[in-house]
Amino acid sequence: MPFADPHQSTSDPLAPRGVTVDCPAKINLHLRVGPARADGFHPLLTWMVTVGLADRLTVRVVAAADAPPVALACDDPALPADERNLVFRVLAAWGERARAAGGSFPAVAATLAKNTPAGAGLGGGSSDAAAALLAAVRLTPSVRTAGAGGGPAANWADWSAFLARFGSDIPFFLAAPSAACTGRGEVVVPTPPPAVARRGVLVLPSIHMPTPAVYKGFDSMGLGRSGDLSDEPDWAAWARLPAVELLPRLVNDLEPAAFAIRPDLDALRRAAEEAAGRPVRMSGSGSSLFTLFDTPAESSAGADAVRRHLAPLGVPPAGVRDVAVGVPVEVRDVQSEGPERSR
Repeated sequence: MPFADPHQSTSDPLAPRGVTVDCPAKINLHLRVGPARADGFHPLLTWMVTVGLADRLTVRVVAAADAPPVALACDDPALPADERNLVFRVLAAWGERARAAGGSFPAVAATLAKNTPAGAGLGGGSSDAAAALLAAVRLTPSVRTAGAGGGPAANWADWSAFLARFGSDIPFFLAAPSAACTGRGEVVVPTPPPAVARRGVLVLPSIHMPTPAVYKGFDSMGLGRSGDLSDEPDWAAWARLPAVELLPRLVNDLEPAAFAIRPDLDALRRAAEEAAGRPVRMSGSGSSLFTLFDTPAESSAGADAVRRHLAPLGVPPAGVRDVAVGVPVEVRDVQSEGPERSR
């Protein structure tokens, strides 16, 4: 099964009292963008993989009779902890769905520990939303969707459609660690993750890139060709390439628009490229940047070089991360009442 399975946790198959899910960030290794459709959305062709930078979501059952259906706490005060938050909305919608189908869903209290920056093209909020569904499914293992008679694949397809209501890139995280995504990003086909280029260096500038502005700039610059979307690479062959051969093949069509809005981001990319001695790409609509390596020793040395080179440009040491590429989504039962420590 190429999808994250909330029922394969570390305890017995009965519903636990709580679930913790690591919520890995993603990078767009390759991103082609077509001209805007009639509905205003842009068709995509992208290869996405998870990386070793993760939020952590813990969802616990609340036994108190007067408890609200969903409560959420987050350690980032800049993020809302109500229906404006995707985690809250997914948990609430799942509960409504379960009850409408004649089942039940307990009152839950969720705690979100943030590590992935917002506005960076890393899909942190989307990963959190997918984790909320995985936790909810684990807490109600008897609940199955209307198409459950078709077997596990029917559930995954239905759960992906459920998540796509909240954001086009959320279903990817059910297929983690690697997938090719088309449509608006909601059509997900699992692919092999990089087998050789398994390490990455992330640059996390203190720059928030507004996605609508990047796409508006993309349109005004007349970028995007439909033909680029039909020329789909052999993802399995690409996954077998070492970093020095894979990186020159990777494209992000949103880079020109993003760099026109923030030339300083392009300056950071060029400086990181000089330090790493290899191509550096932007993830999604920015502002995060990445490059790839084959071994931990190479990525560690690369991260050190990038840190030294970017420090005079205002990027602190913590803004450069040495990470694994293609990490799984981990779902674990909570055995105690005490809070878990975030990694």
